[in-house]
Amino acid sequence: MPAGQEVRLSLLLCDDDQVFCRVLAAALERRGFAVQVIHDVQSGLDLIEDDPPEYAVVDLNMPGASGLVLVERLNRLDPHTRIVVLTGYASIATAVEAIKLGATHYLAKPADADDVLEALHREQGDASVPLAGRPMSVGRLEWEHIQSVLMACGGNVSAAARSLGMHRRTLQRKLAKRPTRI
Repeated sequence: MPAGQEVRLSLLLCDDDQVFCRVLAAALERRGFAVQVIHDVQSGLDLIEDDPPEYAVVDLNMPGASGLVLVERLNRLDPHTRIVVLTGYASIATAVEAIKLGATHYLAKPADADDVLEALHREQGDASVPLAGRPMSVGRLEWEHIQSVLMACGGNVSAAARSLGMHRRTLQRKLAKRPTRI
C-alpha cells in the first residue's frame, strides 16, 4: 500500500431502499469504511463468496430471499464478520433468528449511522436496558405470533396460514401491514 494511504474497513450494505443506502453509505464512508452497496440478497451472495467483508449491515425484508440468508452465509464464510440486521418490521422471532444465524446486533428502522456504528462495535449485551413498562398490545402479540409461525414454516406463507388456521390471503394482508406498536 502506498505511504500515507489509510486502511479502510470493508463494509457491505444490503438494503433495497436506494435512498437510505446512499445516505447511510456516505455517512459510513465519512467514518472510515469502504462501503459496497447492494440491493438484493443474491447480489450479496455473489459478492461475498471470494472476499467476505469485515462488517455488514443487512436489511431483513428484501425482494426475493430474506436478509437472513445473507447473514447465515456471511457467518459461515467468516465468523468474525460483524453483522447488524436492520428492519422496519422488527419482531422477536426474527431478532432471535438473526442472532442465532450470526448477527452481532439487530436494529429497528429508522436507524442512523451512529446507531449502526454502535451496534457494529458492541461486544456484549447490556443488562441495564430497561424492561418494558407494560405488556404488549393484543395486536402486537398477534404480529409476534404470526412472525414466529412464519419463521417455523421457513417463510412459506401458505404453510404458515394452514398452521394458523386462516386463509392464505388473510395472512398476506396481515403481513403487508406494519406491525402494531408494543
